[in-house]
Amino acid sequence: MGQAREHVLGFLCAIYARDIATALTFLDDGFEFVGHVPVELFPHLGARHGKAEIAETLTAVQKRYSSMHHDVMFIAADGDRVAAITRVHLRKRNNDRVVEFLAADFFTLRNGLIAEQRQFVDSFDLVQQVLEREVIEDIKQNLRARLTLAPAE
Repeated sequence: MGQAREHVLGFLCAIYARDIATALTFLDDGFEFVGHVPVELFPHLGARHGKAEIAETLTAVQKRYSSMHHDVMFIAADGDRVAAITRVHLRKRNNDRVVEFLAADFFTLRNGLIAEQRQFVDSFDLVQQVLEREVIEDIKQNLRARLTLAPAE
């Protein structure tokens, strides 16, 4: 149980230390990642398969953010499954603003390597931080327009 936990902690440390090569050593060759975020705004996230796609994703994140930091707030392991809640801090490269959010990650290990990762974030809050504006009014207007245009039943 402790080995899986330590393996995930090592993986997270490598990611936020911006050490892609080390991060990849924690992964199974058939690694599957799913980030549950709006891929229209975060095209580098979503479903990714294999180490090459993860390396591309991590490279894209590093290009967007000049620094990255994380705090593991909770981690639990049960055999080859690990769950972690992490507070993530990313500094935007284009204007030095900090984006901060919580991520819930669920990992499955196979033969001592991470085979799967499912990530959930408060995407509404994340979108507002990345866009640097409140988006609720946009959503309300879009919803009103759709309801107005909907055919009568």
